[in-house]
Formats: sequence, C-alpha cells, structure tokens
Amino acid sequence: MEQLALRLKGLGDPTRLRVIRLLDHGELCVCDLMTALDMPQSTVSRHMSFLRNAGWVNSRRKGKWVYYSLAEPTDEIQSLVLQVLRQNLPAQPQARRDYSRLMDHLATKTTAECG
Repeated sequence: MEQLALRLKGLGDPTRLRVIRLLDHGELCVCDLMTALDMPQSTVSRHMSFLRNAGWVNSRRKGKWVYYSLAEPTDEIQSLVLQVLRQNLPAQPQARRDYSRLMDHLATKTTAECG
C-alpha cells in the first residue's frame, strides 16, 4: 500500500504529469525537458527525482547529462494508470503546447547529444 501511495503521489503535480506526456515520445535528455517545459534545470531535475523515486521513470547518465525514459509498469495498477494517462494527457492544452515545443526543439537540435 505504501508503494502505491508513493506512486500516486508522484503524479500529484501538474509538472510531473506534463513530463509523463513528454516521455511518452521516448527517452529525453534533461535539456530536452527543460526546453519543452520552459523551466530551469534545477526545477526539472527535482521533478525527475520525484518521478524516479515513485517508480515512473528510469534515468541514465551520459557525461554530464541525464537521460530519462518511462519505466515499465511493475504492477497492474501502474499499468492501468499509465494507460489512462496516455489516453487523456494529449488532449490537455498545456500538454499539447509542451509537446509542440519539444517537437520544434528536437527538429532543430543539431546533435543527438546534449551540450
């Protein structure tokens, strides 16, 4: 029950829901998330730490940058919640704006690596 409460608490912030939508695109560097969310690195990293601890995202470090991806659900509840989010977040106006910024950013990014 405690793990479920932590997992659900991880989604209890609009920014973290926006991140879940963006990561549905695939693995993203923290710099990609900063641009799409229009937030400083410290704010994005704080939210990513919360999502990682709640079991929603995985991270890997490459050089000085951290890359994030959605974690595979570990139980039926997480799987169902993620399914509902995937069906409904794209319709949210803020999520649409974030995703558009992400697509613009990725289209003009000169390298696959941040820097």
